[in-house]
Amino acid sequence: MERWGRALKGYASEDVIGRHFSTFYTADEREAGVPRTGLKAAAEHGRWETEGWRVRKDGTRFWAHVVIDAIRDEQGDLLGFAKITRDITERVEAQRVLDETREALFQAQKLEAVGQLTGGVAHDFNNLLMAVQGSLELAKKRAQNDPRLMSLLENAMEGARRGTTLTQRMLAFARKQDLQVEAVDLLSLVRGMQPFIQRSIGPTIRVSIRIPANLPSVRTDASQLEAALLNLAVNARDAMPDGGAIIISARRVRTSRSADLPVPSGEYICLSVVDTGVGMDDETLAKATEPFFTTKGVGKGTGLGLSMIHGLASQSGGAMKIDSTPGEGTSVELWLPAAKATDAVAEQQPTPLTAAAPLGRQLRILAVDDDPLVLANTAALAEDLGHTVLKAASGSEALDLLLDHDEIDLVITDQAMPGMTGLELAKELQSLRPGLPVVIATGYAELPAHASSQIPRLPKPFSQVALAEAISNAVTAQPDS
Repeated sequence: MERWGRALKGYASEDVIGRHFSTFYTADEREAGVPRTGLKAAAEHGRWETEGWRVRKDGTRFWAHVVIDAIRDEQGDLLGFAKITRDITERVEAQRVLDETREALFQAQKLEAVGQLTGGVAHDFNNLLMAVQGSLELAKKRAQNDPRLMSLLENAMEGARRGTTLTQRMLAFARKQDLQVEAVDLLSLVRGMQPFIQRSIGPTIRVSIRIPANLPSVRTDASQLEAALLNLAVNARDAMPDGGAIIISARRVRTSRSADLPVPSGEYICLSVVDTGVGMDDETLAKATEPFFTTKGVGKGTGLGLSMIHGLASQSGGAMKIDSTPGEGTSVELWLPAAKATDAVAEQQPTPLTAAAPLGRQLRILAVDDDPLVLANTAALAEDLGHTVLKAASGSEALDLLLDHDEIDLVITDQAMPGMTGLELAKELQSLRPGLPVVIATGYAELPAHASSQIPRLPKPFSQVALAEAISNAVTAQPDS
């Protein structure tokens, strides 16, 4: 017994005989009277059982399971106590790790469920926005002589644009956005955005860029990264109501595996946005990337900004990390995979704001979509461009129409349709009419990776300008056109 006691607590018999058993308790528990309470409970009830920290002779602690039994004579008089102490530190630690793993799994499952729901809602929302946005575009063309009506239509268009931004954030959170991953020059991208960021956050906040000129490019979606940077800058602005500074920097990081980030080994570029704002406490920081969580008040934020950025980083093969201290500011890091030397750097093309140049000839277009609102909208936009449009509500109906109309010049099809997807329809069309141009319209990342370079895409919701450009590109890309 003495050897066991020495191994557990470090005391020999002569060290403890004659001393009160509270020696083994922590100072806080002795001050709180825990040893006395335990003896009293054992005397009254015959046994007292508890768990807590105990102290070894060398001052180290261990988590103990303690049982104190009252010892009485035949007359029932209390003679003393028998105490058994077990070191259960490893068991408690194992249980803690198990509980944390279960909680992490639960949170992952919850986020996955929310992500699937969010992605599905955003997909349907895109279709609704298609009908709204397209109809408003055509209505604006017909109401140019009525300034009051034009003002109302422009307000409605702004609402549609905001809805489009919201669906993009929802799809990004759900990791269902359709990314155009390519090599992006960070320095060029950030410098190009600097004037726009400065205008967005106001003159009271200084923006500094600290990105080395020789930094490798990153592999991500340039337009989505621009949106993420702007979102981070606006968040930083809101955290600095009295002004401050934003530092956008980047550095190269080589890692076998980051202890803090779930990224595979490789070379990354860490893009960071640091502000001098109010910062976040631990509770707020823990919730910062949760979907729909916002500190901006009702109606002032969707709570999807950081979730969108997290989704972008994950889909790009990287990760996001946030550090924040109340009163000192916040740092958001995006770890993005470094591009290889053979990757071509993306050229930033400005988004056209005016109508695309006319194609020069009228086309016979087959539009395919299972949503009647989207189908009618696509047809109306194409007909307004001067083309003739046939409509099909499914892939099988489109194949039947193709057999009856040899004059079809182009097919524009939705991807997510019951029975036959757009990609499956395109394959069937190529077997029936080799060389027939096909454009797949989708706002959802449901196309397999191998299809990215095989068939042009038209992101939903699309404007008439984007539709005209897609039609022109698809037709002029054909060898015989």
